[in-house]
Amino acid sequence: MILFTNAKAGTHDAQTLDRAAALLRDAGRDVTVCPCVAPGDLDEALDGDRKAVVVAAGGDGSINRLVSTLHRRGELDRTVGLVPMGTGNDLARNLGIPLDPDEAVRLLLDGGHRDLDMLVDEDGRVTLNAVHVGIGASAAESATRFKSTLKVAAFPLGAVIAGLRHSGWRLRAEADGEVVAEGKFLMASLSNAPGIAGGSAQLAVDAHPGDGKMELVVSAATGPIARIAYALRLRDGSHRHRDDVLHTTAREVTISGQEFRSNSDGEVSGPYTTRTWTLRPGAWRLIAPPRPA
Repeated sequence: MILFTNAKAGTHDAQTLDRAAALLRDAGRDVTVCPCVAPGDLDEALDGDRKAVVVAAGGDGSINRLVSTLHRRGELDRTVGLVPMGTGNDLARNLGIPLDPDEAVRLLLDGGHRDLDMLVDEDGRVTLNAVHVGIGASAAESATRFKSTLKVAAFPLGAVIAGLRHSGWRLRAEADGEVVAEGKFLMASLSNAPGIAGGSAQLAVDAHPGDGKMELVVSAATGPIARIAYALRLRDGSHRHRDDVLHTTAREVTISGQEFRSNSDGEVSGPYTTRTWTLRPGAWRLIAPPRPA
């Protein structure tokens, strides 16, 4: 196994990583720890062993970086593992991967494989959990400066700050070539899994990361009271029943219109005036518990 980690991680993370590697070695696994600093570090380690199971020890950004690199290299047939060590750990929460590092290591040793979908935009950027346009991207930017102190609580705080600053964007949403929404919207989101923001919001309660569908949620809750009501109902997933919310599924979605930024698995990019995301069903393989019946 190769364990990839952020070389800039703090002392606590380094201790957790050392323990994870020790547990794997005690179980008879050959383990290489790869602290990544430069962009080429990950490629160099992958070149060194093309058969090893590759494990991201980190959060949603770390697992996204690993899978994105495998996608770019044409190596998505490699088995991937995850030891959650991030702030939100949305992918782990959505798939039932234990947040306790020792239990996550046991899953690496004993767990089965799941073939999972991913979203890819026209530039090859990969999304494993969800991508947001509008308030979701602004909330992620606002939450960033609070993550080190507030941890998961930074996400709802970021959403509050973003909600006070922005009242909406004029956008157009196309699903599988058909215009499904056009106007002023608070947000447009594509989800590959139910929970976001460290489990504090259920964006698409029916979503599963391997069901061959992506969920499109477009909210026109732009008024002050509507924004608050939408945010409250987002916590349990009942927002989709509001009259000002569109919820549908698609294999390809294009968002265009007023200049916007995009938040993909916690990483904000842009600005853009148009973006297209395409679903890649069963594109990669992760060690994870089986999907609940």
